[in-house]
Amino acid sequence: MEKTRKTDEEWRQQLTSEEYRVAREHGTEPAFSGSYYNLKESGVYHCICCDQPLFRSEEKYDSGSGWPSYWTPVNDQAITEIRDTSHGMVRVEVLCSQCDAHLGHVFEDGPQPTGLRYCINSVSLKFEKE
Repeated sequence: MEKTRKTDEEWRQQLTSEEYRVAREHGTEPAFSGSYYNLKESGVYHCICCDQPLFRSEEKYDSGSGWPSYWTPVNDQAITEIRDTSHGMVRVEVLCSQCDAHLGHVFEDGPQPTGLRYCINSVSLKFEKE
């Protein structure tokens, strides 16, 4: 599959300033501020930039972190994980594999069966009800 590529100007025209700051500039929304951290409806969460399916509501759980959290992505090809050493710590950044949008980070303190917590910014997602 060919990656979605756009200029910064094209991304700025498509996204709100907050969506651009988080998804394209690797920002973070404040905890408990996003529209999806407490959403309980059934559906699929897609990338705000390219609409690729990323996470399902069935794998979402309340981690208490203030961000939507999932124990697995929709499939192994949906995301890219890269080592992040910014802010004086070592983390694993999660990107959309289709357009390289910053989604959030993954941590190894999640529930079984994976033991992972994909901590994702609501502003990097759009929800489609089933």
